[in-house]
Amino acid sequence: MPSAIEVRGLVKEYGPVRAVRGISFAVPEGSVFAFLGPNGAGKTTTTEILEGLRRPSQGEVRVLGRDPWTEGRALHFETGVIPQDFHFFEKITAREAVEYYSALFHVRPKADDLLARVALTDKADARFDTLSGGQKQKLGLALALVNDPRICFLDEPTTGLDPHARRAIWEVIRKLREEGRTVFLTTHYLEEAQLLADRVAIIHRGQIIAEGSPGEIIQAHGGPARLVVAGGPAVAEFFRGREGVAPTVRDGQVEVPIRSKEEGLGYLDALRSSGIPWGGFTVERDTLEDVFVRLVGRMDDGVLKSEGAA
Repeated sequence: MPSAIEVRGLVKEYGPVRAVRGISFAVPEGSVFAFLGPNGAGKTTTTEILEGLRRPSQGEVRVLGRDPWTEGRALHFETGVIPQDFHFFEKITAREAVEYYSALFHVRPKADDLLARVALTDKADARFDTLSGGQKQKLGLALALVNDPRICFLDEPTTGLDPHARRAIWEVIRKLREEGRTVFLTTHYLEEAQLLADRVAIIHRGQIIAEGSPGEIIQAHGGPARLVVAGGPAVAEFFRGREGVAPTVRDGQVEVPIRSKEEGLGYLDALRSSGIPWGGFTVERDTLEDVFVRLVGRMDDGVLKSEGAA
């Protein structure tokens, strides 16, 4: 699959500060790519370079085969952007906003079609300052699609939204992928990235520390599956008495690492035969958020140790 975005050895320096430290990655065309990282990791700087808003210090960047810094004007007609906390003229209606953007891009207005795509038809004549947070983000998405873009840059599009509004934005993102568009998504909601993204890159301290599909990253950096049994101290003691088992007790739940479903079933059979009372059980696996926290924490611990040694 061809790449919509290619980044090789990207460096961005602000005086003595190196915000981005030689990163490389590629975004397949027609995919959802989640770019994740804690505050100050370098993701906003990288995104702005891809959008042609900042000039790289070193390295090569190509978006749809073009250099976004030197060929930004041409790229703007093929990309859509929705910034975090999207704002617009307060007194303009949703329909007027789409018509205004259409004039900027010299395209025929398709206000009703675009508002229908983002489930905002009933607010076509509502002023921007009367829209809820979720409705404003939906309008931002509609405006990002005015020029029929091949790539959409969505910067934390669901931050601060209620669950219903977030799911509505997710559906729009899924439809963009179905249409063959590329979505470059930044988000602090790791479950959102796990649900939506085909590929993920995690950046921290200006370096990419993990890249791949959500499943690949969890497989490479996650812990083993866990059998979680609702039970008290007697259940914990039962597992402690088994060779090689080290249970963890948390909030009335006893957690035991398992290597296979057969091993988990064996534990449950033995527990049932013991006569010890226990409640229900579940099998849990690490999520992308678990892995993210572990990777970032491990890197921070390493930096702190090295600084302490210095």
